[in-house]
Amino acid sequence: MKKLIEQILKFGVVGIIATVIDFGVLYILSQPLGLDPVLSAGISFCVSLVFNYAASMRYVFTHREDMSRSREFVIFLVLSLIGLAINEAIMAAGVAVLGNSALAVMGTKVLATAIVMVWNFVSRKKWLDAGDAQ
Repeated sequence: MKKLIEQILKFGVVGIIATVIDFGVLYILSQPLGLDPVLSAGISFCVSLVFNYAASMRYVFTHREDMSRSREFVIFLVLSLIGLAINEAIMAAGVAVLGNSALAVMGTKVLATAIVMVWNFVSRKKWLDAGDAQ
């Protein structure tokens, strides 16, 4: 149980850093550089995803010897895109039900983030982590 708690804490730290990178790149590209916000969000998501993959597979999860790094990254990407879809579905539902006031949007985003965080950890642990095998 101690190892699982330690792994969850490491996952949280990596997630916080990835979020800062995502928001930072989005801001720099869309504000000072004036790029389209939607394009900027796509780029920032990709930059954050690459960091998240590298940090997660180095510090949080143990590489499975029966899986190539390229396959590992593809699975990581697919799981992340499913998380993004879950986030978008929750955001759309929240805005439809609660409206688009700042409080409604941010409250919905907190819920979406919590649910996607659980999805990301559980799915990555199941499909990518070698666990105690090493």
